[in-house]
Amino acid sequence: MTTTRPFKVIYDTDPGVDDAMALFYALAHPLVDVVGITTTFGNVKVEQAAVNALYLAAIAGRPDIPVTQGIKRPWVKPGGTPPAHIHGADGLGNLTSRVTTQNQLDPRSSAQFIVDMVRASPGEITLVAVGPLGNLALALKLEPDLPKLVREVIIMGGTITEPGNVSPVAEANIWGDPHAADQVFTAGWKLTMVGLDVTHQVIMSVAQFKTIADKHQHIATDTLHHAVGFYANFYSGLYPHVAKIHGCFGHDVLAFLYLTNPEHFTLAHGRVRVATEGIGQGQTMLDRRPTLGYAQRGWDADKATPQVCMQVDAQAVGQVFQDTMMADWLAR
Repeated sequence: MTTTRPFKVIYDTDPGVDDAMALFYALAHPLVDVVGITTTFGNVKVEQAAVNALYLAAIAGRPDIPVTQGIKRPWVKPGGTPPAHIHGADGLGNLTSRVTTQNQLDPRSSAQFIVDMVRASPGEITLVAVGPLGNLALALKLEPDLPKLVREVIIMGGTITEPGNVSPVAEANIWGDPHAADQVFTAGWKLTMVGLDVTHQVIMSVAQFKTIADKHQHIATDTLHHAVGFYANFYSGLYPHVAKIHGCFGHDVLAFLYLTNPEHFTLAHGRVRVATEGIGQGQTMLDRRPTLGYAQRGWDADKATPQVCMQVDAQAVGQVFQDTMMADWLAR
């Protein structure tokens, strides 16, 4: 990329192993300036998500980054049970111990923090959201002009042609709060969806994270290596092609890889809606025939037209990730 000015990012997350992977990539990359971490329920309860975000920022040498606690449950549907078998009961692969850290939560809600930050820096902040989207939906209610104030929104969630991971058609983050997701997709801001269509194309091995940990000899990369090992055990048990390398899907880190290297992604454009009820709840539907007038309501011509990642150069983004993580980004 030609730009040399870092992207100011608020990272909305539910850490989560791949969330940790994405955070450390963002902290390592010279073109990303993480100005805040907002947390939500999802991979863990929101209280644990906030604890994890504080911990990950601190051990990576960035206790200065504000961390907030946000939405506890979906807007409409009943809350669920976090998937401890995927991320561990603590969200980080069941760490055997944690060092003491001193950073504390910012007292604002995650939605209020988002609103305050974008008002203070209009047109400068990108929201990278990798969990259920309740914080963004609430921020839209607090500040209806939010789409005009945000530079860009990048979402890890949804799927168009790839099978879902919580139903045949739904991805977990969108299914977790479909009503909030539909509000976010139709809000009218510049939005890019990075879903299973591309995240299932990028497999990262435990050996890769061991190489990173061995290079740095640091608690942050040791923690990530441990967490990825737990995560990879789950995915290797589901997918034979993933088991061959004892690895896992990159998922959340793909949102940041799109931010830093969009040239490695192929996009489709069109109106996106989310099914909020029934057996298809959480399905992300892309209108790929925008000139066709539909009998079904909700596909009006004035609806926002996000862009959706449909293909990715897996080898190229894997190399970007490896090069970034192997650089000297961790303070001693």
